[in-house]
Amino acid sequence: MHYADYLRHDATSLAQLVADGAVTPLDLLETALARHAEVHGRVNAICRLMEEQARAQLERPLSGPFAGVPFLIKDCAQDYAGLPTTNGSRSMRGHVATEHAAVVQRYLGAGLLIFGKTNLPEFALKGVTDPVLFGRTSNPWNLAHTPGGSSGGAAAAVAAGIVPMAAGNDGGGSIRIPAACCGLVGLRPSRGRVSAGPATNEVWFGASSEGVLSRSVRDTARALDLLQGAQAGDPFVIAPPEAPYAELMRRDPGRLRIGFTAASPIGAEVHPEAVAAVRHAAALLASLGHQVEEAAPEIDGAALARSYLHIYFGQVPALVARNRKLRAEGGEVELMTRLLVTLGRSIGAPALTEQLLQWNGFARALGRFHQRYDLLLTPTLAHPPVRHGTGDLPPAQQAMLGFLERSGLLGLLARLGLLDKTVDGIARDNLRYVPFTQLSNLTGTPSVSLPLYWTADGLPLGVQFVAPFGREDRLLQLAAQLEQAQPWFERLPAMTRPS
Repeated sequence: MHYADYLRHDATSLAQLVADGAVTPLDLLETALARHAEVHGRVNAICRLMEEQARAQLERPLSGPFAGVPFLIKDCAQDYAGLPTTNGSRSMRGHVATEHAAVVQRYLGAGLLIFGKTNLPEFALKGVTDPVLFGRTSNPWNLAHTPGGSSGGAAAAVAAGIVPMAAGNDGGGSIRIPAACCGLVGLRPSRGRVSAGPATNEVWFGASSEGVLSRSVRDTARALDLLQGAQAGDPFVIAPPEAPYAELMRRDPGRLRIGFTAASPIGAEVHPEAVAAVRHAAALLASLGHQVEEAAPEIDGAALARSYLHIYFGQVPALVARNRKLRAEGGEVELMTRLLVTLGRSIGAPALTEQLLQWNGFARALGRFHQRYDLLLTPTLAHPPVRHGTGDLPPAQQAMLGFLERSGLLGLLARLGLLDKTVDGIARDNLRYVPFTQLSNLTGTPSVSLPLYWTADGLPLGVQFVAPFGREDRLLQLAAQLEQAQPWFERLPAMTRPS
């Protein structure tokens, strides 16, 4: 298949071409592999090729809604039997999965040709993609900038035209942030909508959800149809949609009440382009007949950020300990991860429990907001996609913290509370560019980033919509309406055009 033809289709229409006999799955796989080879040295989206596994799939008849479409999974929480799941860490290179994750089983059952794994920051802990193990991933719109994270490899692969859709997951914005950076649709489903099994029941106490990054709303809807639903042993089962999402998305959303805000919940500066992105979306919504007004949930954003970061810090020691138990050590974890291990160990069980109990208050406040407004509109990012290295700790601070960590003094200082200002600084720097996405993770609500705005420099800058729990249908209906009003499918980076 000619690459220009491949690029004109989303996953849904590629599957239809296969079903009609107009193209073969092998043709599509060869096209995707050729495109990967062409851009890998510049983008570095795929950290592990799985060509052998994909060709083995071709030896059997393919069936399902995406039969024959090339696809990529993320190298985190998406175990593929017989291959390592590294989580972007040198320490995990030796851990080989013994069974497929439920989401991988569902992707394979849908007929998707999985031919690789995508890059991510170590343990999916950042909003940029720069692991020591695989090297950094670049944004196809401008290679000097990040594609976001933690599903940055997935977003870069889609934006670079390697695949029309790729798998991601989202524990603090990890689908929506890269979608916003790369001009894509990124939907984070409600807590429990998609099974995290069988290796775990809930990731990050239920803050993380599985989903895809795509170029079209219908691909996202059809992917959610194949992913949604519980697996035996899941902690709870939420009500299924009344009809397939692929059908629900085609329904008129009606006149929605939408509250919007561009103010950072942590009081940090919001870039004028991010403010402009929200105001552009608000004007577009009003032109479509929706009731739009400036409003925000009555939530202490700083308290929510602290709660999120306690979970963030608290999870890392358990992750590293689990790796050791699995005898997965293949190298040292990165400095920032080691610092987080030490800081996380200084958080006692009472403090962690207190922060978890606050999630209910955030969810109740958001619920009250949704009694008045159908959706909340915010920037996805507080700043356009940053240049590589932005926000990195200065070398002198890295050296100082590294010495304290190796000597054991860091843990002592953390337990005594003498590192609070340093921790606050790390936390502030981590969230200053991405303060809007964690609300959905802690409240369990669905949200989506849509590519409705590009900066004066030509970089994508998505906006976020948050819906009440279980209302992915409403998000998809509005997204489909906006996609029709301001099409984005054919808006692609210059690197996808013939030279």
